[in-house]
Amino acid sequence: MLRRRLSVLSTSIIRRSNHSKPILRYPSIQSHPFQLRHSPSAYRIISPNAFPDFQGFRAYSLLSLNDLRDKVPRKQPTRKGRGIGSGKGKTAGRGHKGQRARKGIKLGFEGGQTPLRRRLPKRGFKNPFSLTFQPIGLGKIAKFINAGKIDSSELITMKTLKDAGVLGKQMKDGVRLMGRGSEQIKWPIHLEVSRVTVRAKEAVEAAGGSVRRVYYNKLGLKALVKPEWFEKKGRLLPRAARPPPKQKDKVDSIGRLPAPTKPIPFLVEASKDLPVQHLS
Repeated sequence: MLRRRLSVLSTSIIRRSNHSKPILRYPSIQSHPFQLRHSPSAYRIISPNAFPDFQGFRAYSLLSLNDLRDKVPRKQPTRKGRGIGSGKGKTAGRGHKGQRARKGIKLGFEGGQTPLRRRLPKRGFKNPFSLTFQPIGLGKIAKFINAGKIDSSELITMKTLKDAGVLGKQMKDGVRLMGRGSEQIKWPIHLEVSRVTVRAKEAVEAAGGSVRRVYYNKLGLKALVKPEWFEKKGRLLPRAARPPPKQKDKVDSIGRLPAPTKPIPFLVEASKDLPVQHLS
């Protein structure tokens, strides 16, 4: 298409050079010769000196309206059952009779032999009881406290972390408190998370704070983080669910709804074997 445009352009230039009609001048173009590849023999170099009456050429675009087209795929989808002239008419490529010509065949059927999905061995398994927690370091929480986005005097729950922007969208089953940046915690803070590491718990308690592991199921965690969703649907907040037997030793208490603002103190129960001294 470019060769056709350039050949038409050269023809129009030669024709206009024989007329004395003034043409729009382009000084930058007159001083430089240009090459045309319209001749099959070789390149022809045409300079302004070859045509004394040539004073320039009009602005010419290599793109015209008849060259515009929609973005359509080159290969159109095959239309089956549209007459014998299409090559896929009548039986539409299924052949005559039989199970494959009808609809009664399921995906993966190989004519009675053991299908591929059963010939291949099994590898691994997916634990249906696995939990995914989003890790959050103490250093990141201290950074948000210093920025004034989190009030350290109040209880820091998972909703507090979500509203402050500490948590992302990966919070599936809760939050795991990590010990990264524990040296930045120099004041007492109280937190309620799903899991906590030993290093993080020791760092918080050394600063005079406390960490409580609370249990929320899927619905309870949604009611904790997004209580406005239940209000919008006209529903009541669900009651806090009890942890399953396998998770009782991994949590300290049941999560509270709606989001609490004050921590629950840890009560140390006195042992029956130890003597109790009465104050006089």
